Amino acid sequence: MTSRFLQPRQQPVLLTLTLLITLALFALPLLSFAANRLVSGQPLMFWQVAQSWLLLLPLLVLWLRLWWQSSRRNAFVALLATEVLFALLVAIGGHTASALANSGSTLARTAFGSGLWCAAALALLLAAEAIRQLTTNTSWRILLNLQIWLVPLMLLLGGSLDQLSLLKEYANRKAVFDAAFSQHLLLLGGTLLPTLLMGLPLGIAIARRPRWQSAAFNLLNLIQTVPSVALFGLLIAPLAGLAAAFPLLASWGISGIGLAPALIALVLYALLPLVRSVVAGLQQVPQEVRETARGMGMSALQQFWHAELPLALPVWLSGLRVVVVQTIGLAVVAALIGAGGFGAILFQGLLSSALDLVLLGVIPVVALAVIFDAALRLLSALLERAHD
Repeated sequence: MTSRFLQPRQQPVLLTLTLLITLALFALPLLSFAANRLVSGQPLMFWQVAQSWLLLLPLLVLWLRLWWQSSRRNAFVALLATEVLFALLVAIGGHTASALANSGSTLARTAFGSGLWCAAALALLLAAEAIRQLTTNTSWRILLNLQIWLVPLMLLLGGSLDQLSLLKEYANRKAVFDAAFSQHLLLLGGTLLPTLLMGLPLGIAIARRPRWQSAAFNLLNLIQTVPSVALFGLLIAPLAGLAAAFPLLASWGISGIGLAPALIALVLYALLPLVRSVVAGLQQVPQEVRETARGMGMSALQQFWHAELPLALPVWLSGLRVVVVQTIGLAVVAALIGAGGFGAILFQGLLSSALDLVLLGVIPVVALAVIFDAALRLLSALLERAHD
């Protein structure tokens, strides 16, 4: 008869994550409190935060399940306990910030401590591991990972987190944040459109002519080896010279700094992953499919549209996903040459040693990358299911 219990060493990933969450909660500050924005915050440990004992309940469940037999029910319990832990971490942080603000000065700043950040990140990793054990369906995995954020999002929209220092920083810089958000999306859209217009035809062309692939990929790989800051810098002089020689270009907004060099550099970086995915997608189309399409009397265009494209599209979307996530990240560096976006907020925070300002620039970038990545992964999974 099989034992219903397992030794923790038989679940090393879950044991490690649970242990690290416990250490983060008890060994690191859960929150940080400062009288105002200018002074350093005082750490608040687990036992100094009201209602933090609630975290012990889901934590205890996570420890107990390590001895239980691995099963879908066990994975579901782990996911539920992790979600409760994650939601409680956010809720307790917001509640404590509100309590401290109401009992003291309105200038007081309460921020998430390193313990809370680490515990939250580890809880998300543990949830992802539980979801991996719960289902093999890609679409369900994506949706289950996204629903973890429902309660924190409701707390945010409901105003429960407004007294956190990060939200106070956002309230003080809402106009700047909105402008940075619009500019970051402009950089993303301005990169994707020319990348698709150039990358798709180039990828299709070299997929049809294998002898071109070596030269094309060598050139694109060479561009990738140039550091982003260096490439931005290399574009300043020639674009500034063109703007000086041709005033019409300057009237269009082309100059050595700003949007123009940022978009050129981002497009150059985005070409390699897109072109490579286009070539890989077309190469994995079975030759029998092409022969069948020709046998049915299809023209070359009809073969591509009805036979090759449906099979290659999931691979193309995977490449596009890489391009989107890469562009969202690299657009931060483009702020160094005056392109704006969330990078401007991030670097301003670094220069002024303001952690909340840094987080105000970092968190939206991470959120955008995760959302676009999940959306494109979900679309790719749905296309593959439709094809099957």
